[in-house]
Amino acid sequence: ASYEMRLQVALATSLIFTRGAVPEASAAAAKAIEAAERFGDIEYQSRSLWCLWLFNIVSGKPRDALSLARKSHALSATRSDSLDYRVCERMLGASHYYLGNLLDARRHFQRMLAQRVTRERNWQTPRFEGDEWVRARAYLARILWQQGFPDQAMRAVERCVAEAQATGHPVALTDALVMAACPIALWVGDLATAGQYIEMLLTVSTQNALEHWRTFGRCYLAGLIIQQGQTEDGLRLLREVFEAYAGGSIIKFFSARLAEALWRAGEIAEGIAVIDAAIMSCQSREEHWASAEMLRIKGELLLSLGRAEAMADAEGCFLRAIDLARRQGALSWELRAATSLARTLGHKTEKNAAYEFLLPIYNRFTEGFATADLKAAKSLIDELS
Repeated sequence: ASYEMRLQVALATSLIFTRGAVPEASAAAAKAIEAAERFGDIEYQSRSLWCLWLFNIVSGKPRDALSLARKSHALSATRSDSLDYRVCERMLGASHYYLGNLLDARRHFQRMLAQRVTRERNWQTPRFEGDEWVRARAYLARILWQQGFPDQAMRAVERCVAEAQATGHPVALTDALVMAACPIALWVGDLATAGQYIEMLLTVSTQNALEHWRTFGRCYLAGLIIQQGQTEDGLRLLREVFEAYAGGSIIKFFSARLAEALWRAGEIAEGIAVIDAAIMSCQSREEHWASAEMLRIKGELLLSLGRAEAMADAEGCFLRAIDLARRQGALSWELRAATSLARTLGHKTEKNAAYEFLLPIYNRFTEGFATADLKAAKSLIDELS
C-alpha cells in the first residue's frame, strides 16, 4: 500500500507537468493523501498536499489552493524539517498572488527567501520536482512588475533564470521562464529579450517532453508575434493552441491575450465573448491577479463598437479596472487602464480632464521610464498637455 501511495504522488506530479491540470492528476493526488493519512506518513502527507495544491494553482482555483496551503502549513508545524515551513510560505504566497492579494503574497515570498538555505536545498528538487526558491523568485518578479517596479522586475528575472540554470533541472528552468521571464519581458515591451526567453522555453520543454510548458511557450510566442505587429499570424497560432486544448487551464490563462488579439484584428464580437467568459470564470474562482487587465481589454473592445452607449460602458470598465488595480497595489495595471481612459477622454475633447487624471498616476513611478507602457503614457501626456 505504501508503494501505491508513492506511485500516486509520482503519477499526479508527472501528469501536471506534462498534461496540465487534468482530472486524473487530482484523483491521484487525493488517493495519495488518503493513503498517507491512513498510514500516518507525514512525509507523504506533505508531498501529496503539495501535489494537490499545485493542481489547484494550475487549474485556476486559488481559494482551494490557499486552503490546502494552510493545511500544509499546519502540518509542517508538527515536524522539525525547516524546509517544509519554507515551502509552505511559498505555497501561501502563490495562493495569495492568484487571489490578487499582492501585499500578502510578497510578504510570504520575502519571508521564505530571507531564510538561510543550507544542505536542505540539495535534496528538495526530487522531492518537489523543481526548485522552490526559483519559484518564489519568479513570483516575486511578477509582483515587482505589477507594483510598478519594472526595472527591478527584469533584474529579478535575470537572477531567477540564472539560478534555475545553475540547478541543472529542466523543470526549474521552465518554471522560471513560464512564470517570470517570458511574461515580464513581454509586459515591459522588451521584445528581443522576450524572444530569447521564449526560444529557450520551447527548446527545454520540447527536449524534456514537458508538453504543458511547451504550450505556454507557443502562447507566449503568439503574444510576441502580435506585439511585433503581425496580428493575424499571432492570432492564428493562438487559435491553434486553443483548439488543441479546449477547456484546459492554459486557455483560461491566455484568454485575455486572445481577446486582445481579436480586438487588434477587428473581430470585436468574438473578442467580447472571449473576455466576458474569462472575466466570469475568474470571478467564480476568485482568481483576480489579472482582473484589472481583463476589464481594460473589455473596455477597449467596447470602444471599438463605436456606439455612444458602448463608449459609456467602456469608460465604466476602465474605471473599475483602475479602482481594482489601486486596491490591489498593482500600479502597472492601473497605469494601463488609466492610459486607456485618458485616451478615450481625449478623443471626446476632454483633454484637460484626461491630462489631470493620467499625470498623477504616471508620476507615482520611480523607474521603468524606457518600458513600453510608461513611454505610451508619457507620449499621451505630452499630447494632452
